[in-house]
Amino acid sequence: MILQRYEHAHLAGIVALCDAEGWPSFGADLERAHATLTAPGVTSVVALDGDLVIGFAYLLSDGHLQSYLSMMATHANYRRKGVGRALIAYAHPLTGAQRVDVITDTAEAFYASYEHHKTLSGFRIYP
Repeated sequence: MILQRYEHAHLAGIVALCDAEGWPSFGADLERAHATLTAPGVTSVVALDGDLVIGFAYLLSDGHLQSYLSMMATHANYRRKGVGRALIAYAHPLTGAQRVDVITDTAEAFYASYEHHKTLSGFRIYP
């Protein structure tokens, strides 16, 4: 597995992961997806097995204190092999932030496995 920052060549692989998760936003507009993954304050990273994108993480940050893991997905064939943990470990220092917040409804056990986690409730609003 190779970890690196997102490049435009990874977009199709990221869209495929999002589609597999039932997340239609990135696939609906590829230019918007690329702009989102490269916007100021965004850190986007991928995990690769050869040329195959096996995972990605997309974080928003103020660059100092706060970062937010907005999206992360791992290919179904690569789950429970350390890809998600490796993506967070690689991406977090790149944000410049001291902490990472996340909202999840599907991976609570994964995030609870982190030593310094604190569980909070939250909401995602689609105006």
